[in-house]
Amino acid sequence: MAVLERLRSDHATALLAFERENRAYFAASVPDRGDAYFADFAERHRALLDEQETGTIRFHVLVGEGGEILGRFNLVDLVDGEAELGYRVAERATGRGVATAGVREVCRLARETYGLSRLTAVTTLDNAGSRAVLGRVGFGVVGSVTLGGQAGAAYELDLGELAFL
Repeated sequence: MAVLERLRSDHATALLAFERENRAYFAASVPDRGDAYFADFAERHRALLDEQETGTIRFHVLVGEGGEILGRFNLVDLVDGEAELGYRVAERATGRGVATAGVREVCRLARETYGLSRLTAVTTLDNAGSRAVLGRVGFGVVGSVTLGGQAGAAYELDLGELAFL
C-alpha cells in the first residue's frame, strides 16, 4: 500500500530515481526540468526542504511498499488560505487511481492540516489524464492559460465544498 508523506531529506535518492526514470514520460506532457535539475539535484532538494520550513510550500511524495516514489503532490505559493497544486505520477503507476487518490489526500491535508480553503491547478488541454483527475476530485475550469507554449486550462477547488474529505 502506498503512503503520502511530507517530503524529507531521506527521500532524496528515491525521488531522484523517480525523476530520472520518468523524465521522458513527464516531458511528453509538461516542460522538461532540464539537465541542470538532475546535475544539481542534491542542492536543490536541500533548498526546497529549507523553503518548506518557511510554510509557503508543502511537498509530498507517494511512497510505495518498497520505498520507491510513485508520485509527487505539491502545494506551492501558500498565501491567504490558498495554494497551487501540482503533481506528477510515475508512468508505471498510471491508470490505477494513484493520481486521484494522491490528489484527494493532498486536498484533505490542505484543508485539515494546512488550513487552506482554496486550491488552483493548471494543465495543458492535451493532458487528458490530469484533466480527468482534477475533474474527479471536484476542480472546475475557471479560465485558459498557456503552458510552455501549449494551450491549457486553469482549475479551482473550494476545499470547504468537498464532501469526500
